[in-house]
Amino acid sequence: MTAVRNGPGATADGGFAAALAAGPVVLDGGLSAQLASQGCDLSDALWSARLLLDDPRQLVAAHRAFFEAGAQVATTASYQASRAGFAARGVSTAKADRLLALSVELARQAAEEASAELGDGRPRWVAASVGPYGAVLADGSEYRGHYGLSAAELTAFHRPRLEVLAAAGPDALAVETVPDLLEARVLAECVRELGLPAWFSFGAADGLTRGGEPLAEAFALLADVPEVVAVGVNCCAPQEVSSAVRLAVELTGRPAVAYPNSGEGWNATAHDWAGPASFDPADAPGWVAAGARLVGGCCRVGADRIAEMAAAIAEQTAG
Repeated sequence: MTAVRNGPGATADGGFAAALAAGPVVLDGGLSAQLASQGCDLSDALWSARLLLDDPRQLVAAHRAFFEAGAQVATTASYQASRAGFAARGVSTAKADRLLALSVELARQAAEEASAELGDGRPRWVAASVGPYGAVLADGSEYRGHYGLSAAELTAFHRPRLEVLAAAGPDALAVETVPDLLEARVLAECVRELGLPAWFSFGAADGLTRGGEPLAEAFALLADVPEVVAVGVNCCAPQEVSSAVRLAVELTGRPAVAYPNSGEGWNATAHDWAGPASFDPADAPGWVAAGARLVGGCCRVGADRIAEMAAAIAEQTAG
């Protein structure tokens, strides 16, 4: 399947990838954080993807909240969505694929509604979220990687959903929270020839992937993949961002992407966050100065913090 570029949110000069060359683009924050603030129960193994089945209107509202806060990109509710995950809920393969496509349609709807309401003429994009295999297990495995699967098994999992998401017409693919080199290689091969720009972001701690490999190796393996327009980190502590951004730019020659979590720690057993938050929107201009062109927030970063980040970046750009 081949996706069509330059959808409703694209710019006339080449769309999403061209926008990165022009300056920083503000991403959204943690979709789950916004949904929780809307009163949604995300305790299901499908996490935010459950709402594709049960209450899609909540997803449109969440995407709109981030757009209204100043985000320029809506990341779809497909991070934890897959044929296997939906099958556990008794959903057929055909319906699972329709739900994956729906995640793109809902984000596009939110972009169009926000543009009509705000009337500011700003481009707004949709990035189809592609979470790692571990996200579907709903046990924190994406923070460890190395699932014991072969490259062929990972390809069989990832390729079909990537093709479905690409065919739904997003502006980009957001390949997120990649934990190790094997899965990164598999995903890099899967995004080839889909006709869409993609960003790759790794979970990181102390300069290593979550699987314990050097981030330098992870970034370097993407340097020759033409579809990859940005490389960096997400769902990491904010303190990891600056060094990772500089390293990503140095090793790939591409813009960096950075959207850390709140800085709190995730307890996979208790399924809850603990510890102090360290996310500071005022840090974003420094990430931009270091080479980041896609900046936002991940888990526990809500629309209010994205609004602050967008304001800080706008002030930097104006200056």
